[in-house]
This record gives sequence, structure tokens and C-alpha cells, in this order.
Amino acid sequence: MTDRDVRVRFAPSPTGALHIGGVRTALFNYLFARQHGGTFILRIEDTDSTRFVPGAEEYILESFRWLGIPFDEGVGFGGEYGPYRQSERRDIYREYVDQLLADGKAYLAFDTPQELNDRRAAIPNFQYDASTRLSMRNSLTLPPEEVDALLAVGAQYVVRFKIDPDRSVTVNDLLRGEVVVNSSTLDDKVLYKSADQLPTYHLANIVDDHLMKISHVIRGEEWLPSAPLHVLLYQAFGWEDTMPAFAHLSLLLKPEGNGKLSKRDADRLGFPIFPLSWTDPKTGEQSVGYREADYLPDALINFLALLGWSPGDDREIFGMDDLLREFDLSHCSRAGVKFNYQKAVWFNHEYMLMKSDEEIARLFAPIVAEQGIDASFEKIRTVVGMMKNRVNFVKELWELCSFFFVAPETYDEKTVKKRWKADSPEQMTELMELLAGLDDFSIEHQEQVVMAWIADRGYHSGNIMNAFRLTLVGEGKGPHMFDISWVLGKEETLKRMKRAIAVLPH
Repeated sequence: MTDRDVRVRFAPSPTGALHIGGVRTALFNYLFARQHGGTFILRIEDTDSTRFVPGAEEYILESFRWLGIPFDEGVGFGGEYGPYRQSERRDIYREYVDQLLADGKAYLAFDTPQELNDRRAAIPNFQYDASTRLSMRNSLTLPPEEVDALLAVGAQYVVRFKIDPDRSVTVNDLLRGEVVVNSSTLDDKVLYKSADQLPTYHLANIVDDHLMKISHVIRGEEWLPSAPLHVLLYQAFGWEDTMPAFAHLSLLLKPEGNGKLSKRDADRLGFPIFPLSWTDPKTGEQSVGYREADYLPDALINFLALLGWSPGDDREIFGMDDLLREFDLSHCSRAGVKFNYQKAVWFNHEYMLMKSDEEIARLFAPIVAEQGIDASFEKIRTVVGMMKNRVNFVKELWELCSFFFVAPETYDEKTVKKRWKADSPEQMTELMELLAGLDDFSIEHQEQVVMAWIADRGYHSGNIMNAFRLTLVGEGKGPHMFDISWVLGKEETLKRMKRAIAVLPH
């Protein structure tokens, strides 16, 4: 922990849909900021103009609105350290590029793509570094007048960071401890491209983190290889005292086998990998998101929080308030974690049970309306209370309990064959007359009267209840029978029974 005010950032690139691993990274940053009274910033890293995708930025913002993860500062939120889109900061970056060039810590490289490809083909594992830079076309090897001439005619170039060889570079990581890398393993990274007058990720990232006073960089493990370069850049600018603390989170791994979680795994196994649905503007390929797959956002947050973080015991249910109170970055795992998508389904079921019947009913009511059903909210809420424990998702409720709203038009053949006996028409006619005479149609009174009638007549209760269910539901499913008849009401119950008796075999 540093002594500075805690300021963390989530910095996605608008190159497509937001990966669920990025959502986890943002969540951990948000929790860390809130715990330390800090600031959570959204920065859009759009310096790679060739990969920019229209609509991706708004997609990112909408994803976090749905998830309930608010930012304090950044794109869409304002703040005193803007602009927060990197494409709007090109003049700022150019100033720092010029500083590195003037200090001899960077140089201009005029090598064409073909020249670089030829060199890679000729030298196995070619790396543009101290051992090869003097054989390339750059401002270290070309006469100054030739460099000036190339610039005068508008020749394209890149600015490369000049890395001194055989230096020990130390990265102090809050999760992984001290990571030491020899600088000879690093290449002279491109920091700036004249083609679009924009910096690459490495320079823009460092400059922005410094100017925006970022205190901690919490990001995925895949960025760990770039950390030594970033340390060297901080040193090159003389910013060692303001270098943020690093924490590289564990990788999300495939549910099956080895390797990093990918969209291919999600498509193959049938689970979402994006928070919201996304249509690829180039291919037209559509991907369902967690929102459209009917996940509750707080269930998804709980699931993601436990991917790489542990409270230290076997508890699993953590609402956002719980996470804000108990999340501890030091309890994050360094080892990769399997993405158990089936556990996400379990969390969604648990959160459906925890939510009030009214909350779930408000989510289910539009589904009922889409079926052309004009049902009261009170009825929908009552049905939800009876049935929500039987499903994992709100959208599954309709198939399970549509009979509460729509009378059966057909009767399941297997159920009829098994449950509708030769004496069922006569017995159901008797039951219908019995129910017609009830003034009190409550669950308790129905059950008391009907069970007494069954005992008095010497009927088999199972046969009676199964046949009764068939008349009201059309098949052998549903909750307690008198719950069903009570929700349907006396008039609808008798109407359904009369039709079934007329239609089913005698």
C-alpha cells in the first residue's frame, strides 16, 4: 500500500464486446477503491485506430450500468484529469515522446514492414533490441542529414524505446512479490507511430497513469510481461516516486482442459462470455450476453468475485455490501482459476430464492404480458412465490407455470394413460360438485373438505389428486393441488374440470 490517495482505473479498448474477465478486473478495482475511500476511473484506451469498433464504448458503459458498478471519474463521468479517451490526448503524448528523444532514451526507426519481415525470416526469434538495432534503419545508424531528409518527405516512422541491455528490472507485485527480469529479454518496444500520430499502449498507459495520479494498477496476469517495460519507462521519465503499485490477477482458465478461457470455449459449451449481447459489426456474428441469458446482475457479481478471491472460509454468498466489507486484495490467488460456468447458474438460482416474490414478479410480468395474458400483478406475485424455487432463471418460469394463466387445450398422453382411470370421470364429477358448493375456497378449507370426502367415500387419495391435477394442468406437474385451485379460483377450477371430464376418455 502506498501513502497516496487510492486511485485505480479500468482501461478497456473499444475493439469489441467486453470480455467477462475484464468485468472481473473492473470489479476488483472497484472493490479496492471503495474499501480505501479511493477513486475508480474509466479510461478508454483507443490508440489503436485500426481496431476501433463503433458502438464498443457505449457497450462498455451500458455493461457497467447493468452490473451496478459505478465509476467516479472518466469517460461519461467527467473529472479534472481528462480527457479520458486516449485518442483525445495525442498532443500530450507527443510532448513525452519528444522528451524521450531529446534525452536519448528513444529513437526513430524507419524500417519498413517488409524489411522487418525479411529480418524475422533470416534470424530465428528476431528481436529489435541492443543486439540488432545497429543493423537496422533508424536514427542510431543513419546520418542526421538522412534522418532529416526522410522526415522532410514525410517518410513513416515509429519511435522505439531504447532499452539498455543486461540490467535487472524489478517489479514489485502485491500478489506475486518481487519479480526480477533481465532487460536483455525485452525488445525496444514501439512507443509512437507517425502513421496515425498516436502512441502505442505502452507509452499512453504510463503517461496517463502518471498524469491521472493512479496509485495502484490492478489488471490481468496477461499484462505481467509488460510490467518490466513500464517500470523502465517510469525510470526513464524520472517518475520512480510516483510509480503505482502493481497487482496482476490470476488468469481465468477453460472450464475443461488447460489454457486461458476463450470465446471458443463459451460457444462450444453454451455459456455467455460477454456481459451483454453483442453483434460483431464485421461478421454479423451474434453472441448472447449474461443479461440476455437472464442472469441477475448481483448473482453474476457474486460469481465473479469468487474467481480468484477467497474470504478465507467456505462462505459463498456475498452481496455487494458484503464484498465491500470483506474483499481483501491479499486474499487473491496467484494461480489460474477454472471458469465453472455451471456455478454461475447455481448462484443465479440462489439469488432468485433470496429476492422477494415482488422483485421476481416484476421481472416475470413482462414475460407474461408477451404471451398476451392480462394477469394481475398480485396473481403473478403469488405464482412466483410458489414456483421460483423450481427454476434457475426467471425466463424458465413461463414453461413451468403457464397453466396458472392459460387453461390446457390438450392433455399429456402419458399422464392420461397412467393417471386417468375408468372411474375418474365419475369421481371428478363428484369432486366438481363438491367444490361448487364451497363458499370458502381457501387452500386450507378446500383440503379439509376434499380429504374428508375422499375418506368418507373410501377413494384412493393418490388417484383422486392425480386425476384432479390432470384436469387443471393438463399434465402431471405443478405444486400442491389446492395451491393450484386456490390461485385459479373457484370459477376457473370448475370450468377446467368440466371441460376435462367432457374431453378425456370415459
